[in-house]
Formats: sequence, C-alpha cells, structure tokens
Amino acid sequence: MADWTRGQSADVVEEILDQENKRMSDSLASKVTRLKSLALDIDRDAEDQNRYLDGMDSDFTSMTSLLTGSVKRFSTMARSGRDNRKLLCGVAVGLIVAFFILSYLLSRART
Repeated sequence: MADWTRGQSADVVEEILDQENKRMSDSLASKVTRLKSLALDIDRDAEDQNRYLDGMDSDFTSMTSLLTGSVKRFSTMARSGRDNRKLLCGVAVGLIVAFFILSYLLSRART
C-alpha cells in the first residue's frame, strides 16, 4: 500500500508540474506576442521618421538651389557696374532702416 500512495503522489506532483509548465508557457507566449507588437510599432515609427527626413532633405536641397541662384544673381549685379552698386547699396540701407523702424514699432507696441 505504501507503493500505491507513493505512485499517486508522484502522479500528483507530475500533474502539478505539468500545469505549472503550461501556465508558464502561456505567460511566455503572451510576452512574445507583446514583444512582437512592440517591434512592429517601432518599425512603423522608423519608416515614418525616415519618410519625414527624406522630405526634409529634398526641401533643403531645393532651398539650397534657390539661395545659390539668388547669390549668383546678387554677385552678378554687384560686379556689373557702378549704377547697380548704387542701387544695391540703396536697397541694403533701405532694408536696414526698415528693420530698425519695425523693431522700434514692435517694442513700443509691447509696452
């Protein structure tokens, strides 16, 4: 009779261990599922950020070409003759004066 209870005890322990193993397996499966979902979210975010950076790169490239063209025209106008230099200096002085007038008016409007 002692052998029968020992055998039953081993079966009970084995069943308990099997249930614990299944529980831990289910827990691991849920953690793997969450990890997979998180990895997919990170991948989607990385794709969105890469697309955004590519758009910024093309915007900067177009702005650089626009500025380069403007600087070339400005340099050509400055080198072309005395009349253009006077015009260029007048425009520069006018812009500086306009800047100071606007800054003065804005400071007065704040107070």
